Amino acid sequence: MKYIKDTVDFNIEENTVLSLGKFDGVHRGHDLLLENLFQKKKEGLSAAIFTFNIPPRQNVEHAMQHVLTTNEEKMHLLEQLGVDYLIECPFTREIMCMEAQDFVRKIVKELHVKCFVVGDDFHFGHNRCGDYHMLRDMAEELGYEVIVVKKIKEDERDISSTFVREEVELGHIEKANHLLGYPYFVCGKVEHGKEIGRTIGIPTINLLPPKEKLLPPFGVYVSKVLIDGKEYHGVTNVGRKPTIAGENPVGVETHILDVAQDLYGKEVKVEFLKFVRPEQKFDSVESLKNQMQQDVATAERFFQK
Repeated sequence: MKYIKDTVDFNIEENTVLSLGKFDGVHRGHDLLLENLFQKKKEGLSAAIFTFNIPPRQNVEHAMQHVLTTNEEKMHLLEQLGVDYLIECPFTREIMCMEAQDFVRKIVKELHVKCFVVGDDFHFGHNRCGDYHMLRDMAEELGYEVIVVKKIKEDERDISSTFVREEVELGHIEKANHLLGYPYFVCGKVEHGKEIGRTIGIPTINLLPPKEKLLPPFGVYVSKVLIDGKEYHGVTNVGRKPTIAGENPVGVETHILDVAQDLYGKEVKVEFLKFVRPEQKFDSVESLKNQMQQDVATAERFFQK
C-alpha cells in the first residue's frame, strides 16, 4: 500500500475507486463501503481511501478527540485489507475552507477518480455543504460513477465510530469487539517500568499509548498479545498502578501467560477480550500479588474454554 501524507498536492497516475471518511476503527460499519471498493478493484481500479491526519472536529473545536485507531494503526488495518492507497490529508485552513465543488474537482483530477463509494450520510467541504447528491450532480461533467451505501445497523442503531467509542468508554469490551469485527487493541513499544511484577514473580510488559488513543476504563482485562507474528495469552491492567508509590502515567501493563523473555523495545499488540475487574489500590505489594495471581487464574480459565 502507498501511504500519501503531509501534503495537499496529491498525485496518483492510476485510475482509482475512492472512499472518503475518517475510517476511525475500520469497524463493521465500514464493511459495505470496503466490499464495494474491492469489487471495483477487481474490475481494474486501484482502491484508495481518503482521510484526514487528525479528526477534523479537533481542528475546528480545538479540543482533543480520542480515537479508536491512531493514524499508524489505521494504516496497518487498511493495508491488511488490501487497500492500494491511503491518502492522509492535512486538515489545513485551505482544505477546511474549500468549497465542496472545488474539493471534488481537485481530488478527481489529482487522484484520477473513476468511482466514489460513500455512505448515505457522507458530507464534505466548507460547512459540510457537499453530500452524495452533489457528487451525483457532478458525475457526468467529471466522468465518474457514484456508489452510495446505506449504514449497517446493530440494535436499531447505525454502527459508527461514535457507537464503538461509547461501548469502549463504558467498558463493554465484548460489545465493542462485536461492533468492530475484531478485538479492540493497543499497539506500542515495550517500555521499562518499575519491574514490581518481576520482583513478585509475575513479570509484565508496559506500553504507554499516545494521548489521543482511547483506552477502556481502568481495570483488568483478559487479553491476547501479538509479538513477532506469534499470539500469546495474557492478562492486562489499564491504569495508573495506584498501589505503586509516586506519579505513574496511564499505561497498559500485561502479564503474558507462560512466557518469560526479554521484550524491552519490542513492538507488541495487546487485544482486549474480556473485562475482569476495576483497577484498585491494595494495602501492600503482597495483597497486589495475591490478586494478580487470581487474575491470572481467571485468564487461564477463559482460555481453557
